[in-house]
Amino acid sequence: MTAERLHALTSWHADWRGLRVAVLGLSVTGFSAADTLAELGADVLVVTERADEEYARLIPVIGARLWTGRLDTVPQELADFAPDVVVASPGFAPGHPLISWVQQSDAALWGDIELAWRVRDKVVRADGTPADWILVTGTNGKTTTTRLTAAMLVAGGLRAAPVGNIGTPVLDAVRDPGGFDALVVELSSHQLWYLGLQDGPDPLSPHAAVCLNLADDHLEWHGSFEAYRDAKAHVYDNTRVACVYNKADAATRAMVEDAEVVEGARAIGFDLGVPGPSDLGVVDGILVDRAFLDDRRTSALELTTVAELAELGLSAPHIAANILAAAALARSLGVTPADIRSALRGFRLDPHRIEVVARHEGVTWVDDSKATNPHAAASSLTAFPGAVWIVGGLLKGVDIADLVAGRGAQAKAAIVIGADRTAVVTAFSRHAPGVPLIEVDGVETEEVMTRVVELAAGIARDGDVVLLAPAAASFDQFASYADRGRRFAAAVRERIGTGADDEHDAVADPTGTDDPA
Repeated sequence: MTAERLHALTSWHADWRGLRVAVLGLSVTGFSAADTLAELGADVLVVTERADEEYARLIPVIGARLWTGRLDTVPQELADFAPDVVVASPGFAPGHPLISWVQQSDAALWGDIELAWRVRDKVVRADGTPADWILVTGTNGKTTTTRLTAAMLVAGGLRAAPVGNIGTPVLDAVRDPGGFDALVVELSSHQLWYLGLQDGPDPLSPHAAVCLNLADDHLEWHGSFEAYRDAKAHVYDNTRVACVYNKADAATRAMVEDAEVVEGARAIGFDLGVPGPSDLGVVDGILVDRAFLDDRRTSALELTTVAELAELGLSAPHIAANILAAAALARSLGVTPADIRSALRGFRLDPHRIEVVARHEGVTWVDDSKATNPHAAASSLTAFPGAVWIVGGLLKGVDIADLVAGRGAQAKAAIVIGADRTAVVTAFSRHAPGVPLIEVDGVETEEVMTRVVELAAGIARDGDVVLLAPAAASFDQFASYADRGRRFAAAVRERIGTGADDEHDAVADPTGTDDPA
């Protein structure tokens, strides 16, 4: 395969026929890549350790081939196939044997985002152009901000969809016959690492992009914090209109300062303080825009108020920051403040994100199982100082000591879960020895949360909060962060009975990825 032919593959309407493509992995992302490539006429081989029964049945139906087996070495069938391009699912880390093999071969290495950008013109708008892309990343808050931005765009009359790491593959949206005006693309650091490999003739160039924040996460995948940071920074590459960054996080500002962008792209800051003339922020309890108006040096546009957000269960500090980031992205596409306020009125947080499971006998039970790293858990503990904190799980190579020394030291008590609790227990013994600590040891998965709730109920008193904010992934004991949260909620409801004043919405009181990052 010549470099010239690969460089020519920058359109759905290019000649993809006969291109030999190996797709690594058969999750929802891998299948979307295989299905797209087969539709384009490529010769597709899917390579995976295991395959869901439904996907395995569909692969030959779409005209592709499937190989399953151990991937600690390069399968002979893959080597014999001699792919021109390898499209890797985000789970394949840089040091994986197959990725190392590809990088030493003549094959091009893409992620699903690179493929989606190349074929984004399958369905175009009335003016003949494909949908604008808005990119969202960060250690925490990606999904909430992606959903908020898409809701604001829709309220503004645009056909928009939240896609990417949020669940719907970008390739599925690109091929949707209805078409879109804008795609709000949530990107993990894994996807951005693959995107950073590309240097083709038509690099991804988003309308606007944001990195919400940066903290230690997924270090076992990237190998170092520096590599993780560098992957995240690719979100700003070639941005055309607005590079949105967090003024309270110096790392995101540095990313924007170092980014290679299209001439004329603006840096737009956000935080919970008083905004400058190219920022969004908060003034006297009012969320305002001083970036997208003509007289931004002396004026500001009201977007909503902290009081209104409290009524909607959206006033926790990190959620308010997400709202400002989303508003900046939406405003860059012309959405009005009135549209933003309308979108917020109909918005609800995802399950397991500071979700009140129940209030009973003065105790509030909160499920923030989606807090899968210390940075996310710190936001929860800021919203609920003095909580009975349920913590622990798969730490993914991240040090929890700073979180325990800071926010954790204020906890009323800590209940430690996880197959390996040593790092958490050690952090408390060194940095917060005054916090009562209880380990949940030797309990089967089915009983973990029953025991946790029993212990928490024995500690919590009228006015207290019991907070599930594990600061860790769930896969050591549970199927997912959602499974962990559901089991917690079920155990709470079983204990307090049907007569409790249950509530199932996001907390409205505070005003001050597993989600891959």
